[in-house]
Order: sequence, then C-alpha cells, then structure tokens
Amino acid sequence: MNKSRNQDYGEVAGRGTAEDPLIMAVADGHGSAAHARSHLGSRYAVDLFVQEARRFGALAQPRGDERQPSLAWLMHYAEHAFPRQLVNAWRTKVLGNWERTSSHEEPELSEEHKLLLYGSTLVGAVLTPRVFAAWQLGDGELTVVDDAGRVAVPLAPAEADLGDETESLCTPEAWLRVRTYWAPVTAPWRAPRLIAVSTDGLSKSFASDGGFLQFMAGLDERLAKEGTATVRAVLPQWLARASQHSGDDTTLVAAWHQGAAPTPVPTPVAAPEPEAANGPGMATGPGPGTDPAPPTDPHGRDE
Repeated sequence: MNKSRNQDYGEVAGRGTAEDPLIMAVADGHGSAAHARSHLGSRYAVDLFVQEARRFGALAQPRGDERQPSLAWLMHYAEHAFPRQLVNAWRTKVLGNWERTSSHEEPELSEEHKLLLYGSTLVGAVLTPRVFAAWQLGDGELTVVDDAGRVAVPLAPAEADLGDETESLCTPEAWLRVRTYWAPVTAPWRAPRLIAVSTDGLSKSFASDGGFLQFMAGLDERLAKEGTATVRAVLPQWLARASQHSGDDTTLVAAWHQGAAPTPVPTPVAAPEPEAANGPGMATGPGPGTDPAPPTDPHGRDE
C-alpha cells in the first residue's frame, strides 16, 4: 500500500465440494525497479494457479464412471507435475506479454532478464472432499486451523529468508523450489476449519511469529462468535492497519466452516487489495479505519 502500485493479487472461489473445489491463492510481485512488471506477474500467477487447481480438483474427483486415481498418484502429481506445469505456464504467459507489449526500440533482453521483470511469489491451496493440498514459492503464509482449533503454518520454511530476498517464479527452475503440503481428508468434519493464504505484508506487521499465529487464532474465534458477515466487514480495516505496520501491500484470502456437516462448506472471507477484489464474495480491499484486531492484539507495537 505504500508503493506507487499495488503488487499483490488474490482470489478465492468454490465451496470445497467434489463439483466445486475450494481454490484460493495470493501472489506478491517483488515491486522493485528490477521487477518493473511484477504487478502483472502476480496476477498471472494467481490466474494460472486457479486453472491448474481446477485441473487438480477434476483429477481428484472425476465425473461420471471414471475411476478415481489413488491418493499416492495424486500426491506424486501434486509434488512434481503441478509445480512444473504451473511455472512453465507462468513463464509462457509473461514472455508472451513481453513480446506483445515491448517496444522495438528497447534493447534486446535475455529470457532470464525478461522473466525477472515479472517476478512474484505465490501461495495457493485446493480443498476437495478427498484431499487438501497447498503450494508455496517464496514468502507469505498458508495458515490452517484444524477441527480441534490448532493453528499451524505447514509451509513455513525451515529457515527464514534473509532481508527482502525470497524465492520467486522468475528463479531458474523455480518448480524445484515449490514447497508442497498434502493432507488426505479422512472425514468431512476433519477438513480444516479455517484455511487462509496471505502475503508477507500481514506476517511482517507483527513483532513475532507468535503474534501472527495469535492473530489467526483470533480470526477463527471471531468467525465462530460473530459469523462471516461481521468479520468480512471489518477485515479490510485490520489489513489496512497491518499494512501500516509492515509498510507493504497486505492481502489475505480465507475460507471457514464450522460444525460436522456431511459436506463442510467453507465460506470465503477474503479481504484483498482493490486490484485483487474479483473473487466471489470478496471484500473490496483495505480502507481507513481503527477497528481493533481480533480478541488479542499481538502486534506488540506502540501506536
């Protein structure tokens, strides 16, 4: 939000059913002069993730009499084929954009330099009645609250990135750097209660990793107590406040359900930046406001 152009993009769609899998993604363009087209790179990353995720959902829950693939086959696909297909599709997309829009007077750039201009991170997830899978390249967070209320960030790297450096879709052989999370859904009521993907502008606004986890636990509590409509109304204000603390674009998309229904129906409660506000049921983006954060305010910073 403090940059001349918002580099974040996000989308959430679907209800977690066999016919309509839950798909959610956020991407954060790098934004520096070396990545002058990263606002496009992040949008392409999310759009192409949604396409690949729909294909994955169709494989996990085939229509008609087609036999379901084994979970072992799906896991191998998620860990190997999915990242490679996604990265290759992104590279093709951005190189095509460069060829269509660059001036003939501009100096000829190497393919690596062209990709660098569009550099972006990506975090995305898919939930079907059979499986929950997620992928991450670079910074940002996948947050999961399970049916018992435990909060986890299963795709957090073993070691934090140094400074502003992060893995990127523009990195050579980027598919090898994609982290994958895989969890079969053993029963409808055992599906995650809350799934959220967010760019690093949110987590960086807290004084510690513990503060971020408290925020996400508080989000789950507020959803349970007050419902999705109330939380969606104030979530943009929380993200605007987080962006002020971190000095970075801040985007969150989330889905939540409660109870042991035969088929859980996650409800989108997304609050992305204005450019990302194109998913169903999404709020339109952070605006001014001073509404407090969820029950505990873990920012650990003086106002």
